[in-house]
Amino acid sequence: MASQSFHHQLHFILIPLMSPGHLIPMIDMAKLLAQHGIIVTIVTTPLNTIRFNSIIQRAVESGLSIHLLQLEFPSLEAGLPPGCENMDKLPSRNLIKNFYHAANLLQKPFEVLFDKLQPRPSCIISGKNLPWTVNTACKFKIPRIFFDGMGCFSFSCTHKLEVSKVHETVSKCESFVIPGLPHRIELTKAQLPENLNPGSEDLTEVRDKLRAADNTADGIVINTFEGLETEYVKEYKKWLDSCERGSVIYACLGSICGLTGWQLIELGLGLEASNHGFIWVIRGGEKSEELERWILQEGFEERTKERGLLVRGWAPQVLILSHPAIGGFLTHCGWNSTLEGVSAGVPLVTCPLFAEQFYNEKLVVQVLGIGVCAGVEVAVTWGLENKSGLVMKRDKVKEAIERVMDKGEEGEERRNKARELGEVARNAIEKVTTPLNAARLQKVLAHAARFRLQIQLAEIKFPCQEAGLAEGCENFDMLPSMDLAIQLLQCN
Repeated sequence: MASQSFHHQLHFILIPLMSPGHLIPMIDMAKLLAQHGIIVTIVTTPLNTIRFNSIIQRAVESGLSIHLLQLEFPSLEAGLPPGCENMDKLPSRNLIKNFYHAANLLQKPFEVLFDKLQPRPSCIISGKNLPWTVNTACKFKIPRIFFDGMGCFSFSCTHKLEVSKVHETVSKCESFVIPGLPHRIELTKAQLPENLNPGSEDLTEVRDKLRAADNTADGIVINTFEGLETEYVKEYKKWLDSCERGSVIYACLGSICGLTGWQLIELGLGLEASNHGFIWVIRGGEKSEELERWILQEGFEERTKERGLLVRGWAPQVLILSHPAIGGFLTHCGWNSTLEGVSAGVPLVTCPLFAEQFYNEKLVVQVLGIGVCAGVEVAVTWGLENKSGLVMKRDKVKEAIERVMDKGEEGEERRNKARELGEVARNAIEKVTTPLNAARLQKVLAHAARFRLQIQLAEIKFPCQEAGLAEGCENFDMLPSMDLAIQLLQCN
């Protein structure tokens, strides 16, 4: 009976786009699905596995059924440098096509292994820009759900513009109102993401094919407030503990920020001129060489060391934002970062760069009232940032930081709104479950409590007998036969 139950258990395959902003929320999604008794397999590559393997191991140790399926990434066959398995490792925009080609080459090895996966997969949740998953899902006759990583607000803005095409009737810097939204949202064509306002024709054909595949889905998953982040780094905590409450700006422009050195220098000078404490996360690697030379030659790090901390590479963003010393978050308005800032209850300094980030800025500043614009007026084309004008200006950065950190009435009102919204976010992490399912979640909740996440369970007696189910049959993996799935769903 147990073997029969296993073979009828739901098994979801998660295939994320290999980019930090997509991997992180899909790992969270895997944990959430596994908490509901679903077997989850994440398709990944060797170097991407290293990034989140410790998170998966902790989840497995807590009793969650999550597995990794590693496929060799065909970097060399696609003309990529060795080890280039993630979009944040691309040395230039010219290799984006090669990267997508390499990702498409994963189809054949995945399909070879598909029939060996046990129990047989029930569904594929595919990340953005992976068109081969459409054909694979059709071939094996299972549904495919699409995950983009944007929020509902950005989806709505994009949809309204694609339907109305109002942006196609205006000049680059002429403002227009997005029709059909509950709020008056005004943008310029120059602020739109590249799919609506291409800054270069080099990826038009590729983008159109990817877009067509993304529109062919049995459903769409929208990201909400994220779960656990990785463990705290003591260096940051010690530094933050020495700062006054609400006195520090945390500045991070995302994992694939490609702004040139001279653009980032403007950001650094704006942080310095604000006279507030700051943590500035600088992307490592070749793209930061010009900035690092300036930092060394000008003595920037030395002269700001009493109130500034520079972090190279990765930083534990969620945990830093949760520290009482953080008074504001200077962000590129990527959806993951926006959610993390909102969840932390801190006001935002908005510096959108590309994709849907200008939509997110409007949501934060105009709709929610928890942010201040840093004056970025034109979207840059990812990979062609060196051809952009000066989008980041030190005076505008300084002014926006001062407004966010202001102790007057305007600043206090903004902080109150941010705190209230943060409370709404924390309350959203509440699980309504049944007694036997609650027992399964106790280890996960205990782990969350160590990170001061307030997750509460509301237990409701499951009406097994009323629905014709055996006593204690409160989860899909407890069904003796999938013929009873309808009865279980009716209980909900």
